[in-house]
Amino acid sequence: MFNLNKKPDLWRSNEVAEILDVQSSFDWIATGVSIDSRTVCYGDLFIPLKGNNFDGHNFILDAFNKGAVAAVSENKANHLKGLPILVVNDAYEALNKLALEARKRCGAKIIAVTGSVGKTSIKDAIGKLLSAQGRTFFSPESYNNHIGVPLSLTRLPLKTEYAVLELGMNHAGEIKLLSEMVKPDIAIISNIEPVHIEFFSSLEEIAMAKAEIFEGLKLDGVAILNRDNKYFDLLSELAFKSGASKVVSFGLHEDAYFRLIEIKTSSSNSLIRASKNRKEFNYKVTISGEHWAFNSIVSLAAIYCAGANLELAAASFSDIKPLKGRGETHIFSSIKGKINLIDDSYNASPVSVSAAINLIKNAEVKENGRRILVLGDMMELGSKTKKYHLELAPKITEAKIDLVYVTGKNMEIMSETLPDTVSIFVAKTSQELIDPLLHTIKGNDLILIKGSAAMSMSKVVDAIRDRFDILDPEIKKSKERLDAL
Repeated sequence: MFNLNKKPDLWRSNEVAEILDVQSSFDWIATGVSIDSRTVCYGDLFIPLKGNNFDGHNFILDAFNKGAVAAVSENKANHLKGLPILVVNDAYEALNKLALEARKRCGAKIIAVTGSVGKTSIKDAIGKLLSAQGRTFFSPESYNNHIGVPLSLTRLPLKTEYAVLELGMNHAGEIKLLSEMVKPDIAIISNIEPVHIEFFSSLEEIAMAKAEIFEGLKLDGVAILNRDNKYFDLLSELAFKSGASKVVSFGLHEDAYFRLIEIKTSSSNSLIRASKNRKEFNYKVTISGEHWAFNSIVSLAAIYCAGANLELAAASFSDIKPLKGRGETHIFSSIKGKINLIDDSYNASPVSVSAAINLIKNAEVKENGRRILVLGDMMELGSKTKKYHLELAPKITEAKIDLVYVTGKNMEIMSETLPDTVSIFVAKTSQELIDPLLHTIKGNDLILIKGSAAMSMSKVVDAIRDRFDILDPEIKKSKERLDAL
């Protein structure tokens, strides 16, 4: 396993001064870059950004107190005299200049990931699989916007062999700028779905916005596309027009280069039979759900296109765990049996909620156990908000969900269309869901929690974890450490 957590040297004072065209009176070496004084680590270069409600310049001294070796600043305040300050006109511009230089000097094979859902999980899986085969860097969490992407690039070590970055957007034109900065060797569009459609007039407009990832693709680069998506032909055409040397497809479609042939899911894993160019292979994903089968096959396509060992990556997929709030499975003990919780609370869209319903539908529930679905509203759906929520009702009915807990006006409207066979509880906030749900849960129940980030569904997850004894060994150890503090 190659580990880049040893904090290699990233930036020297003289080179940063030259890039930013400023004077530096101090010699220093930065092993990290930070824009948040609360998370500054020893050895960081601190770049204070401004927002509508904050100004990072107010926290420069805090950054030094936490170990920053230098800081960028748009002014030379008196209280900062004697400190290694690089005075610039625009701190955000300074961040971007360093990001461009970082990309220029790095010889890594760079993979850029976008798509309507699953970007972060796919990025994370590719990064972890490649880490077993070479020096790999992948952006943390969802660093996928006009700040997160350049920040990730500034943290890119010189000797990196593989880098995986996530590119996101809410509006047209945003991915173009990010792709031109990243200049990927491999560009992935995982899917095109009605996410952020509030800002677009159609799904095709979303497809066109996602296709901006090809704007920065190297001329000999590769595009990886979903063969099952109705915009596959359009995206392929746009990829080739941008100079892609080839398009590698994935999906259930019989013509997919990386094809999912059979997916056997259980409550804890998925057994997958797949093929590459019609040559079959099998592997196991220790995360349940068909959506994770798709995440896994596009990840393996990226491994192959990066020139890494596909067989090793497929065998290693059983070690990949879901990120927090993105399908984590937790097991708790109770007097009358185990309680299973699927935490999918990070965010929600029509396609991801449908996948979650399908997951709980196919999951095994032991005798006397119930399927309990806890949902919060889906956001940024524009004029079709009500339509997308109502479309969930027949899926919930077909899944034979026993109890449905909802919060948000649109989920409430949807719940009113469910049949009498489904028990329903409605609350104005996620907080108000907690007590009724906790009093309902019993042994052998399966609970799935999902909603857009703004609905704060993670509060419900935390409440369940606080109430019941955790059987997950790793989580139990973590909780014991926190309790000891």
